[in-house]
Amino acid sequence: MKNSFSNYYYTSENTRIFYTTNFSRETSEVIRKPIVFIYGLVCSNHQWFYQTPYFDERGHKVITHDFRGHHASGGKDDIDSITFKNITYDLNGLLTHLNTEKNILVAHSMGVNIALEFARLFPEKVEKLVLISGSVLGPKEIMFNSNISDLAFPAIKWLSQNAPRPFEFIWKYSYMNPLLRKIVHEGGFNTKTVDRKFITAYLKHVSELSYQLFYKLIEEMTDHDIINYIEQINVPALLISGDCDNLIPHKHQLILKKHLKNTEMYVVRNGSHVPQADFPELVNKRIERFITKN
Repeated sequence: MKNSFSNYYYTSENTRIFYTTNFSRETSEVIRKPIVFIYGLVCSNHQWFYQTPYFDERGHKVITHDFRGHHASGGKDDIDSITFKNITYDLNGLLTHLNTEKNILVAHSMGVNIALEFARLFPEKVEKLVLISGSVLGPKEIMFNSNISDLAFPAIKWLSQNAPRPFEFIWKYSYMNPLLRKIVHEGGFNTKTVDRKFITAYLKHVSELSYQLFYKLIEEMTDHDIINYIEQINVPALLISGDCDNLIPHKHQLILKKHLKNTEMYVVRNGSHVPQADFPELVNKRIERFITKN
């Protein structure tokens, strides 16, 4: 972004939350309709590599932050505290700290769960939702359109518990493994439009987090009961889905479309699980059209 201001917000229990904005907080000005980007499972704001500069250049207020237990934020030593509830309340505290109103939440994958939870708990603070490649069902039920993850997760967890040192080494340096880069590239992205440098950077950010955090957030996604409250959410929402999403197949977006009261859908042709990286120009323009219309 042309101007970038980074700082820390401290929660009531003194957990440090790192954030970045394209505006200064030196005045008491109310920040109206900022775009708040919310990333996915063990990810980073690298997911928004093509979005933050686009919306910054067009004069939108932009906010990114790291969840507790992630990257530059605190809480890594208390993994039990890294829950959807706490992450949602952290975000509310941050937006209160920044003196914002009518926030526009743009969320991807697991971030969709956080955005929906925020809209449920703090509806007065949300102007619109942009929900990309998300699901209200547990990941073990739907990932790769099969129950393979239900079989794989216990096996991976067993391996990490019984061979922690080699497993941690593999996790930490996974971004250097060309086979894994290839698997991630072909399984989660459009290989014709997303280059390998983006995949390497993505995996590098993942490797900076712990595999214990991955397990914890998978459990949070599995136990999240937002589907019981989704019909109470009246905020206008744009659903974005790639028709070639192998991770969270497109049909699961139709559940959101059915139960959210005020939605429209944009299906990205040849889009993967990360359509904002596959076709950033198309996705950015569609988001902007949605958030700027009355």
